[in-house]
Amino acid sequence: MFQTFDDGADPSHGAERLARLRAELERRGLDGFLIPRSDEHQGEYVPPGAERLKWLTGFSGSAGLAVVLKHAAAIFVDGRYTLQVRDQVDTGAFEPLHLIDPGWHAWLEEQLQAGATLGYDPWLHTVAGIRRLEKIAEKTGATLVPTPDNPVDAIWTDRPGPPLGQVVVHPLDVAGRSAADKLADVQKTLAKARAGATVLTQPDSIAWLLNIRGSDVQHTPLPLSFAVVPAEGRPTLLIDSRKLTNTSRAHIEDVADIAEPSEFGPALDEAAGGQGAIRLDPATTARWIADRIEAAGGRTVDGDDPCTLPKATKNAAEIAGARAAHLRDGAAVSRFLAWLDREAASGGVDEIAAATALEGFRAATGQLKEISFDTISGAGPNGAIVHYRVTTDTNRPLEPNSLYLVDSGAQYVDGTTDITRTVAIGAPTADMRRHFTLVLKGHIAIATARFPEGTSGAQIDTLARYPLWQAGLDFDHGTGHGVGSFLSVHEGPQRIAKTGTVPFRPGMIVSNEPGYYRTGHYGIRIENLELVKPPEPVPGGEKALLSFETLTLAPIDRRLVDVALLSEAEKAWLNAYHARVRAEIGPQLDGDDRAWLEAATAPL
Repeated sequence: MFQTFDDGADPSHGAERLARLRAELERRGLDGFLIPRSDEHQGEYVPPGAERLKWLTGFSGSAGLAVVLKHAAAIFVDGRYTLQVRDQVDTGAFEPLHLIDPGWHAWLEEQLQAGATLGYDPWLHTVAGIRRLEKIAEKTGATLVPTPDNPVDAIWTDRPGPPLGQVVVHPLDVAGRSAADKLADVQKTLAKARAGATVLTQPDSIAWLLNIRGSDVQHTPLPLSFAVVPAEGRPTLLIDSRKLTNTSRAHIEDVADIAEPSEFGPALDEAAGGQGAIRLDPATTARWIADRIEAAGGRTVDGDDPCTLPKATKNAAEIAGARAAHLRDGAAVSRFLAWLDREAASGGVDEIAAATALEGFRAATGQLKEISFDTISGAGPNGAIVHYRVTTDTNRPLEPNSLYLVDSGAQYVDGTTDITRTVAIGAPTADMRRHFTLVLKGHIAIATARFPEGTSGAQIDTLARYPLWQAGLDFDHGTGHGVGSFLSVHEGPQRIAKTGTVPFRPGMIVSNEPGYYRTGHYGIRIENLELVKPPEPVPGGEKALLSFETLTLAPIDRRLVDVALLSEAEKAWLNAYHARVRAEIGPQLDGDDRAWLEAATAPL
């Protein structure tokens, strides 16, 4: 079993650990310190030894930051975690605040006093992040102090060591392109930008570029590593050699040199002495790396990670893999939904039992490598917690006449999946059906959108919210995120959100997941993954437009649909989607599961 149900979060330690950290800061002559939820790679999933924020505060979410000053301490989380943070953190020690509005920068600007010394770990903050922090320090008269020997580590006496997950070769038939071909394109990008080299800091970029996968963090097959890629010549992969087998070493050495992580600093020094500037992505590169290059006399320039766009734009083999993975996954999810319908009515199913059963149906495919994130299994009011993670302490039964929200995904060698379904347990209320249908209308608006090349996620985001807005409702998270190919379930740069500025390209995969959350009662989310299709003519139109192909195949609960709220076109879309699910998933099911699917996908 990949998911465990004890998150280790314990707010009872918060005050004592905060006091110890303040004592350590005083010993170092620091008036404050920043504790982000990040590691040296700025990734969403971090190894246990990088969970400093969780260890200090008890908060186990995937995004957050604590600021500890002499006179105040606060923890900042986004809209997904505003309820969770209050359950997991001692609010007498850390004041919970919103990460974005007003945000930790504004809070810090108010709290910092002239002459104060604020410490930060340059491995855990990006170049762009520290630039913004420097402006706050200048405005307040405070001084920033880089502390690469993190003071949290000094008091975390049983901190786990670095992971040593084995590196494997990602097969060419699912990767679609050789590492040599990808490297040639990246080096052309560098040469065109007149950069002498780049430093890759995101393990998913390195995994994509070299056609390798690892197991250093939960749920995402990443080999934690760095790479220095010159515009000409062989790149250097900085990775603990204990992770390599003879096969993976030989595969990597076909295109790159291998060095130990301890050699990263000298490798940056050598690159700094080469020809041309070193291109760094300021949004993802740790400040320590930029400081080291500049200390060695090198010049850095801002530029996007050159792997990001080609990684996001799936090739033909990756698209075929995504379709195959979703067929397999859709059958597993449908079996689970059929099981849930049979078992939940008796009252014997709780959140943990449901999540465990779902994982079991995926494992039964024989091809499950991992789940792509901890399953969000929320019954009743727990479904209203956007990124709820069930534990033995919070586990609730699925009660009659309630809603159950399950957001889950899988990692297969040929693709990564992510699907959310909201299910009626017993008889739903009129409000449940109305809210569900408003969310469904927004989901359909995204699925059926036609849009010109150059359109970004911010332009499309409104489509999902419009039906909710007309009812005076909204949701406090993005509508969609990019998804990798047997890589991160949250992959940039594309996203459907108010902040989604990157234009969509054919081959990109993005989630479509509007929702509604009634605090203390229930949550609703409907999520499918969508593939951006090439421009096609519109009947009677003058311009070929992009569109989406829905990859996810599993029933949407018809019992929750208020048909009176749907237009004829919306009703036709749902019936057509269910006909497709029936045709493509049905042959993989038999017996009671097949009969259940026939009923669950019957036309409205």
